[in-house]
Amino acid sequence: MANAITIDPKEAAHFGKMAAEWWDPKGSSAMLHRLNPVRLGYIRAAIDGHWHTDIAARRPLAGKSALDLGCGAGLLCEPLARLGATVTGVDAAPENIAAARIHAAGQGLAIDYRAGEVEQLVGQRFDLVTSMEVIEHVADPAAFVRALASSLAPGGLMILSTPNRTAVSRLAMITVGEGLGRIPRGTHDWDKFLTPEELTALLEGAGMVVTDVTGLSFSVGHGFALSENRALNYLVTAVAQ
Repeated sequence: MANAITIDPKEAAHFGKMAAEWWDPKGSSAMLHRLNPVRLGYIRAAIDGHWHTDIAARRPLAGKSALDLGCGAGLLCEPLARLGATVTGVDAAPENIAAARIHAAGQGLAIDYRAGEVEQLVGQRFDLVTSMEVIEHVADPAAFVRALASSLAPGGLMILSTPNRTAVSRLAMITVGEGLGRIPRGTHDWDKFLTPEELTALLEGAGMVVTDVTGLSFSVGHGFALSENRALNYLVTAVAQ
């Protein structure tokens, strides 16, 4: 998930237990499967805006490198590879990396998956750095953000997503989501959620400039959607100063 001072062993073990079901859209990662198309749309728009690529281009990341930190079993890595990027995925749970490698091979995708810490990437820089629904699980968010920033190449783009720390997120994600078994119990610790203001401050402290913060809302009828309402979850785009 991150470097040695940010990895939380309990969190890594929790998500490692889910490895076998990562690619099952009806399994324990069902919510991530429902969320993925929306955040992919956001990422694609950010890519086109940042690099001025053709919105109709099938491989806008051709010739660029991408890092997904806390990649799980590759739900985001595989689409990034299809968009043309040379992708590296890092996760603290070896079980997730094993599942990711097997799935990518079955799809004919060459993705560099690595189990462990971002420290093994010292000296490497990536044009695109992503970390989706991860920072709320690390022990030291500030160190985690610094690690992300140090992995970004000059002129690169960083995109993060995370739940907001609000009464809405507590109700939706923990009371209802985990309480009714739609999300595996123990997945979230509400006290570790970051507000957009807190995450922005961490990014700025790491030498980044936040260029966009967009909410992710959910409704029973329409599912997940990008929104001005940040109360549940949000996405952040940042670039180096």
